[in-house]
Amino acid sequence: MAALTRLFTLFGLLVSLGVVLGQSNTTTEWPLHDNGLTDLVEWDHYSILINGERLFVFSGEFHYWRYPVPELWRDLLEKVKAAGFNAFSIYNHWGYHNPTPGVLDFETGAHDFTSIMTLAEELGMYMIIRPGPYVNAEANAGGFPLWLTTGAYGGLRDNDPRYTQAWTPYMNALSQVVAPHLITNGGNVVLFQIENELDGQWKNIATKTDNPKVQEYMELLEQNARDNGIDVPLTHNAPNMNGYSWSKDFSNATGNVDLVGLDSYPSCWSCNLSECTGTNGKYVAYQTVNYYDYFTKQSPTQPNFMPEFQGGSYNPWGGPEGGCPGDIGADFANLFYRNLIYQRVSAISLYMLFGGTSWGWHAAPVVATSYDYSSPISENRIIGSKYYETKLLTQFTRVAKELTKTDRIGNNTGYASNSAIETSELRNPDTGAAFYVTMHADSSSSTLETFTLDVDTSAGPLTIPQYGGLITLNGHQSKIIVTDFQFGQKSLLYSTAEVLTHAIIDNKEVLVLWTPGGESGEFTIEDVTSARLASRSGYSSIKVHPGESSVTISFTENSGMSLIDLNDGSRVVLLDRAAAYLFWSPSLNNDPAEAGNDTVLVQGPYLVRSVSLEGNRLVLTGDVANTTTIKIFAPKSVNTVTWNGKKLQTNSNNETVLRATIGGAEDYLLPELSGWRYADSLPEISGNYSATSKAWVAATNTNTSNPTKPASNNPVLYVDDYDIHVGNHIYRATFSASSQPPTGVFLNITGGTAFGYSAWLNSKFIGSWLGLSWIDKQGSTFSFANATLNKNKDNVLVVVMDNSGHDQRSLALNPRGITNATLIGPGEYNFSEWKIAGTAGREDVLDTIRGPLNEGGLYAERVGMHLPGYNDKSWSKIASNSTSLAVPGAGIRTFRTVVPLSVPAGLDVSISFRLTAPSNSTFISPTGATNQLRALLFVNGYQYGRFNPYIGNQIDFPVPPGILDYDGNNTIAVTVWSQSALGAEMRVQWNVDYVHETNYDMRFDAEYLRPGWGVERLEYA
Repeated sequence: MAALTRLFTLFGLLVSLGVVLGQSNTTTEWPLHDNGLTDLVEWDHYSILINGERLFVFSGEFHYWRYPVPELWRDLLEKVKAAGFNAFSIYNHWGYHNPTPGVLDFETGAHDFTSIMTLAEELGMYMIIRPGPYVNAEANAGGFPLWLTTGAYGGLRDNDPRYTQAWTPYMNALSQVVAPHLITNGGNVVLFQIENELDGQWKNIATKTDNPKVQEYMELLEQNARDNGIDVPLTHNAPNMNGYSWSKDFSNATGNVDLVGLDSYPSCWSCNLSECTGTNGKYVAYQTVNYYDYFTKQSPTQPNFMPEFQGGSYNPWGGPEGGCPGDIGADFANLFYRNLIYQRVSAISLYMLFGGTSWGWHAAPVVATSYDYSSPISENRIIGSKYYETKLLTQFTRVAKELTKTDRIGNNTGYASNSAIETSELRNPDTGAAFYVTMHADSSSSTLETFTLDVDTSAGPLTIPQYGGLITLNGHQSKIIVTDFQFGQKSLLYSTAEVLTHAIIDNKEVLVLWTPGGESGEFTIEDVTSARLASRSGYSSIKVHPGESSVTISFTENSGMSLIDLNDGSRVVLLDRAAAYLFWSPSLNNDPAEAGNDTVLVQGPYLVRSVSLEGNRLVLTGDVANTTTIKIFAPKSVNTVTWNGKKLQTNSNNETVLRATIGGAEDYLLPELSGWRYADSLPEISGNYSATSKAWVAATNTNTSNPTKPASNNPVLYVDDYDIHVGNHIYRATFSASSQPPTGVFLNITGGTAFGYSAWLNSKFIGSWLGLSWIDKQGSTFSFANATLNKNKDNVLVVVMDNSGHDQRSLALNPRGITNATLIGPGEYNFSEWKIAGTAGREDVLDTIRGPLNEGGLYAERVGMHLPGYNDKSWSKIASNSTSLAVPGAGIRTFRTVVPLSVPAGLDVSISFRLTAPSNSTFISPTGATNQLRALLFVNGYQYGRFNPYIGNQIDFPVPPGILDYDGNNTIAVTVWSQSALGAEMRVQWNVDYVHETNYDMRFDAEYLRPGWGVERLEYA
């Protein structure tokens, strides 16, 4: 403890002189805050305290409503916990839970998210609830219920009594569901966010002129939460650094929350950079942003908090499949997440940590079916380099307790011997521990730079490394160099290798350090005087430099793992990046603040889910793909190790590290997708079709509350005015032909970006708007030249429209549907009747399990052709040798097949569907059919793919277990809408993305999630 005594003596002297370790500093006493209701969650200038203990909050977001299989939520959260995250965040979704005024569902299927809060307690993770009412989330209407989009509830997101009356039942019910799981009631929910990304506290920020409509709205939400038992701190997240709203540090105006934070997406929230440049300005790859000064002004007595920081970017229509990992992959995670620490951020939540799929019509118009978001955990649940790179930092912040209280002493290029390197020095005012965050001075640079670093330590100023070699930053990289870093009872005087984690095992410290392969590192440990190399694995050199009261070790690392034993029985583990990726530190308890005191260490597997100690038996669970050597640092008392329930044959190789081999996963072959049948799915254009079923509503309204008014020559043809909201809609209009018959029709339709429509007159195709990824409304004139007008009976115009979803924020009020339908010709004409068909039941949702956003208004969906159990025996069969689904001419067909699966227990098999069309280089149509189609993929009744090959690039659609029955029959249905007179053609395949051996039971019984067909569907023909 001699070094620690010197540390406090030196630090106390420097503080008394007004100087902190060589940098000018004025000591500030920062107030400790709580919300007046509980002191279980507190905060100050430095960090958030939970149960009186400071916590570096490292969280990530996932959306249960985008992943509607409750049995898989544990799988995702176990991966989050395994990476070292101590918290996670969820948006709730007003529209998902409240599909109809007066109908609230927090019970059926994935609507019941209570199990997520229970999982937080079981796994040992804190939880941040973000209920809205508005959440954005690239969701349809930003998460608003679609019945809210008519304009009847005012402008939204203000104090309008109509809007207040709309959101109050939802917020009442949701808060009452959450309240039992608050930390104040024994649960793990610690923060509750009010609204989302809402500036507007001020009409004028410079003069702090109040904006009462928005201020009172925030006040109403806060009071509602308190009235419903929410007594944890209320938070809010600013959408950018321009608004300065809702902070008690900035003002005492109405609407302030307890704790404010900032969202930031420095590499664009979309893979389409043009969507961001209007807000962010010119895009420069790997360009970091200055948040430190903003927090100093906006919230100086609160921690620097990022409720949303970029975890990836969403995939827009027309964008690259799988997002844009080139700009936001592992290098992005390394540089940008360390840069947050550079700016003294101590609470981070990544958006998204797992994105999932925008199944059904959950997505806003700009988003394709995938919401993979280039996240650390991919849409198909696989983890890779970005997850592992993030894990390197989350494991560190979990054990770096002194990082939770730091002052930024300096940030400049003067610390390093190379002026291309900038350093931020963060120092704990109580202990003197310091964190030097190094990066390129030009963050967009990817050059290879080497340097030494000037640091202040308890042993005095040092230039490190001391024994030769240099610190290296190679590419888009950052490093955190620690000094006087405490692990157990020991002090790491400095290390140019990064700390991964540490643990106390048998009362001895195990410190884990890592460097990229081929780079050198050096570290000094106090109060030990000698060390020996216990094992070497691929290191070119390791040198020990004994001191009077410390030992310094310098090394150059190539690959693998080496062990160094210190003379007191403690140990240092040296890893290269690849070995560090697969190094795990699972805790033996469910304490979110566990930081190495009750932990074992494991190296080798693809994933370690959990660990427990049952007497002398160590029980490990996890996943592997291939045969793997596993290395375990555990108490010496352990004499038996099991992996996924199987006893391992272990040996220690005289290193007191248990080693064993675990087997990989067996292959799994999918059965062939064959046996397709098909039927017409557009009977509405037939001459003998009668639009009299319950599917149809007469469009007779002459007025609308929508602020956008339609053409005066039509009734209101906005679908939302008739309780029709999602998917494809069908219009049917009639008119008489005079002695001077019309020659065509002009249609102006609004459907959101990437939407489209097709039209038929008296069963004859007259044209389509194919759609484009950047156009949300389109007017087109269609000639009647190819159709025959009826002189003695009504002429029937049928328009099929694809509604790609509602816009976000105030633009959610933009209408969907026909704004102008005008017959063209030499005379004057009027339509005699308009009818619209939408989702079966409209707002009276028939399928409460799958919910209101799963189905549209195509005939196949209305009558349930997509559902398990529908009788398709009378349908036509596709030739047995055919691999494609074709529609001759313009029209819509539905294709179905039923395929069994039998996935063996103990395997995690990820399955995705691949949809291709003639636009794809691997698929050339033998009939010359086009790619001008819109297809929907349904798997056991769930819409898991929207395929628009003319517009977008997404062809792969992962479908999870639970939606797929891994031990039974699976109904696959595809609707193909040809928008071309030449016809259209596509191919459907399915593939195995990966096979892992696992302890996770993927054969769980999820039949309740797959309700089948019912005869009531026939009422909507």
